[in-house]
Amino acid sequence: MKILFLDQSGKPGGAELCLLDIAKPYRDTCLVGLFADGDFKNLLQQAQIPVEILSTRPILVRKESSLIQGLSSLGQLAPLVKKVIHFSSAYDVIYANTQKALVVGALASFVSRRPLVYHLHDILSPEHFSLTNRRLAVTLANRCAATIANSHASQAAFIKAGGRPEITQVIYNGFDPKLYQPQLPVTEIRQQLGLTDKFVIGHFSRLSPWKGQHILITALAQCPEDTTAIFVGDALFGEQNYVKQLQQQVKDLKLEHRVRFLGFRSDIPELMTACDIVAHTSIAAEPFGRVIVEAMLCGRPVIATAGGGASEIVQHGINGFLVTPG
Repeated sequence: MKILFLDQSGKPGGAELCLLDIAKPYRDTCLVGLFADGDFKNLLQQAQIPVEILSTRPILVRKESSLIQGLSSLGQLAPLVKKVIHFSSAYDVIYANTQKALVVGALASFVSRRPLVYHLHDILSPEHFSLTNRRLAVTLANRCAATIANSHASQAAFIKAGGRPEITQVIYNGFDPKLYQPQLPVTEIRQQLGLTDKFVIGHFSRLSPWKGQHILITALAQCPEDTTAIFVGDALFGEQNYVKQLQQQVKDLKLEHRVRFLGFRSDIPELMTACDIVAHTSIAAEPFGRVIVEAMLCGRPVIATAGGGASEIVQHGINGFLVTPG
């Protein structure tokens, strides 16, 4: 089967890493179309997956955007949709991996008469999306040949918002355990990071208010002096102001010597193995919780906020610990 995968991001978030795994078996018969350039393209190329950058202009619509803001972006989408229609003629299926990809893919699918599959990596709730975006996503997803939900929480929110249950299937993200075996000893990794003899808390996520990095920083101020936190990830989708807020919070609490912002890294297994514990601090329900599974595969204990997909992965007191969000 020949598949045209679509994704809006040039940076590798959880949805993109999932797409990377899905596309690998189809590398000889697929194409990944991205709506932005960035490190995700490099990861795809390293995996020998064909990739094409379809747009160099960011789509100026956010999860909280209103109807008017959405309509104002239609002119911006037209050239992108035209490109996807052109590429789709050579493929059997269009596979939309994000919500903006769903919008573009739905328009292209209508013209090219190619079936559309939507991979839902979000919880369509007021905490995450505006009413306009929820209605748009459900309306378009209901016209897809199939919708894949990454957790029962995502599926339930989709159906509650008006999604058709008969086209929706829950398929959890898959992982290859062999990829989570560190290549270096823990002592050497800690030495490289300058964290020898420290108790290390790891946080692995894009830097975003709802991911709750600020909560971990507040908690760190109440921990013993030898406790250090590393934050692995970067801001996506115009959330750079939050990064500045985090950096200011660190200064205000005088934690500069105990907090490390490492940005995007590809050596996740090594960094996780260097941690004593991995914290998952989302303040709203997590659609899946990829980081939780990765930490488990690295043999590290996890403290996660209860709700959403996290509660489907973690059994409190058995394979991790669940706490109230916030």
